[in-house]
Amino acid sequence: MSNLETIEVKAFLPAKDFEESKQFYQDLGFTLKSSDEGIAYFCHDNSSFLLQDFYTPELAGNLMMHLLVIDVEAWWAHCHQQNLPQRYDVTLGNIKQQAWGMREFTLTDPSGVLWRIAENIEV
Repeated sequence: MSNLETIEVKAFLPAKDFEESKQFYQDLGFTLKSSDEGIAYFCHDNSSFLLQDFYTPELAGNLMMHLLVIDVEAWWAHCHQQNLPQRYDVTLGNIKQQAWGMREFTLTDPSGVLWRIAENIEV
């Protein structure tokens, strides 16, 4: 019998401006663990992704990430405290309660990738 246990799955996100995107994600709260040959590895607690120095508008504009957090209000406030919309010309939405049992807000990164940052709630 084979062992089908997994360790992790990571998405590769495009970066229109690699250096700007690396700084954006650090300001968002992710830790830059490594960066070499056009690939940067970011993590925060049990979540991680890879940022690549590669960009096509079609990919970035159609890519969506979902980050499940404990306290969506704390993340939303952090985005405002870091002044992300003004510093990076990105869109930060308001927190909304969704019918599927989450409170969430949206945030675009400097390349146009849409993030949905959410917490579970009881409905």
